[in-house]
Amino acid sequence: MSDPTRPPGPKIIAVTNQKGGVGKTTTTINLGAALASEGCRVLIVDLDPQGNASTGLGIEPEDRDLTTYELLLEDIALHQVIQSTETDGLSIIPATTDLSSADIELIANEKRSFLLHDALRPPAMEEFAYDFILIDCPPSLNLLTVNAMVASHAVLIPLQSEFFALEGLSQLMLTIREVRQTANPNLRIEGVVLTMYDARNNLSQQVEQDARDNLGDLVFQTIIPRNVRVSEAPSYAVPVLEYDPASKGAVAYRQLAKELLNKTARAAA
Repeated sequence: MSDPTRPPGPKIIAVTNQKGGVGKTTTTINLGAALASEGCRVLIVDLDPQGNASTGLGIEPEDRDLTTYELLLEDIALHQVIQSTETDGLSIIPATTDLSSADIELIANEKRSFLLHDALRPPAMEEFAYDFILIDCPPSLNLLTVNAMVASHAVLIPLQSEFFALEGLSQLMLTIREVRQTANPNLRIEGVVLTMYDARNNLSQQVEQDARDNLGDLVFQTIIPRNVRVSEAPSYAVPVLEYDPASKGAVAYRQLAKELLNKTARAAA
C-alpha cells in the first residue's frame, strides 16, 4: 500500500486534544485498524501514561518490558520496543505509568523536544515498511505532546460533539503554531474529526455546524457516531472493526480511513 509519490518513510500523525474523554485513544486504535484493513502497515505509538491504547490492543501490563519510556529516555532501538497485535498489519509501541515521570526527566535534556522525532527516524526506518505511524498523545499539552508534534507530519484532532467543544481548541492551535515556529515548520493540521456524535441530538448538530463554519475543510466529512459497540470493544482488547465489523462505529472508522487515504493521495499528487 506504499505510495510511490510520497518521500520514503511513513506518514506520522499525532492524534491529540488536551481535553480528555473526546475519543482520542479510541480514534487512534480504530483508525489504525481501519488503515490496516485497507492494506496499510501501521504503527501506533502509545504516548499516554494511562496506556489505554496498549490495553485496547491486547498488550498486557506484564508484557510491556520495553515501552515508549525506554524509547525516549534510554536510547533503545525502535525494533526492540515494537510489538505486533492481533490485527494484521497493526503494531504498537506500548506505554506504562512510567511515562508519567518522563516530563520531569525530559526537562534536563537539551534535545528534549526532539527525542521522539529522532527515535522514529532511524537510518533503517525503510526496512519497517510502515505506511502510517499514529501517535496517541496524552490529554494535556505537555512535553510528551510537544515531542509528538515535533515528530509528526500532521496533527489529527478528535472533537467531541458537546457544548464548549470548540473553545478548547484555541490553546491547542496556539501550541501547534508555536511548534511550527520553533521546531517543525512543516507541521500541518490533517483535520478535525467529530466523535461521539448523536444525530438525534440538536447539540451534536449545532457543534457540527459551528465546527464546519469555523474550520471549513479542516473538518472531516466522516463523523464518528456515539456507538455502544465502540465503547465495548476495548474491554475485549480488540478494535471495534474486529469486535463488531458491521456496527455503525466500525463502518464510520473504515470511512474515515478511506477519507484520510484520499487526502494523503491528493496531497502527494
